[in-house]
Amino acid sequence: MTKIKFQPARDWVVLPMVRKDQTKSGIHLMEGTAKSMRSNVLEVIAAGPKCEAVAVGDTVMVHPNSEGLVINLDEGEFVMISEFQICGVIPK
Repeated sequence: MTKIKFQPARDWVVLPMVRKDQTKSGIHLMEGTAKSMRSNVLEVIAAGPKCEAVAVGDTVMVHPNSEGLVINLDEGEFVMISEFQICGVIPK
């Protein structure tokens, strides 16, 4: 699991930024296609103090049409969403 030096406020959740602009076989995808092929099952990297349903390390499913706030930290690029955009937690 990735550790970051950032604590989100309130009910914000930090997730890894997953970009998929090329398939495993090497086919380059157009921007619209790449966006629709994003993974919506992600691991929570950081969670704000008001989060009630998720915690760091949980694997969650995010609504595929959710838009998030892209943040650039020393550890890499991440996306922040509000906890209400999470559809549910996937049991381990």
